[in-house]
Formats: sequence, C-alpha cells, structure tokens
Amino acid sequence: MRVLLDTNILISALLSPDHQGTIQTLLAQLFQGAFTLLLPEDVVEEFATTVIRKKHLARAFTVQSLEAAMAALIAVAEIVPKIRDEIPRVGRDVKDDYLLAYATIGMADYLVTGDQDLLVLRQVGDVAIVTPAQLLVLVQSAH
Repeated sequence: MRVLLDTNILISALLSPDHQGTIQTLLAQLFQGAFTLLLPEDVVEEFATTVIRKKHLARAFTVQSLEAAMAALIAVAEIVPKIRDEIPRVGRDVKDDYLLAYATIGMADYLVTGDQDLLVLRQVGDVAIVTPAQLLVLVQSAH
C-alpha cells in the first residue's frame, strides 16, 4: 500500500498531544511497515516552511525537534523527486494540484488529506483520496 500524506496531516501528527489519535496511530503503523510513505521533496520543503512561517507552529517546535521528525519520516519514506514539468490542473484549488501530481507519479494508492477541495474528488486516476480515519481502517483491515 503506497500512501502520500498531505502536509497538514504531517503537521497535525507532530502537534497532536493525543498519542492514541488517528494520525498518531497511522504513523505507528507506518513505522511498523504497514504501508509505504511517499514523501515528495516539495512536501518536505513545504512542511519546514509552514512550521517556520506560522508563529503558532514555530513556537511548538525547536529546530532540533523539527529536524528529528523529518529525519524519522525520511528514513522510512520513498522520496519522490521534484516535478520539473508543468503540473496539470485537476482540483478545485490549484494549490492542491501538486499533491495529485505527486500521488500519480509516485503510484500512490491513497492520498490522505483533510482538505475538502481534495476529498470531494474521491479518486483521481488510480489514486483514492481519503481521510486519515479512512486510511486507518484500510491499513488495519489489511493486517
């Protein structure tokens, strides 16, 4: 099972005080090898930029904790190189199209997001667009 997580899902995972929550459980499943995480270079950059740019996030992380979190994800992920070509327009929000492109290029089975502009699409090509809760059910039923 190949999975691409929206940047906001990654940020939520790090901010969540609930270690038993859906996103935390998904990350535990990831580190146990239940699925392959696709991690586009752009998502790594967006993650770091978003955390630094938004004050409420910047206060929640030290540089060391941010680097450690990203290193842990990179260690278990399949890195998807940057897209150099023009990204086709697919979704309602042009800012989300890069995620759809990376999911397609990385041959993802699932794009996991909480973004309604993406969720409304439900499927793009072979990529199903699901919430973290939906993916957790799929992962747990596969094992």
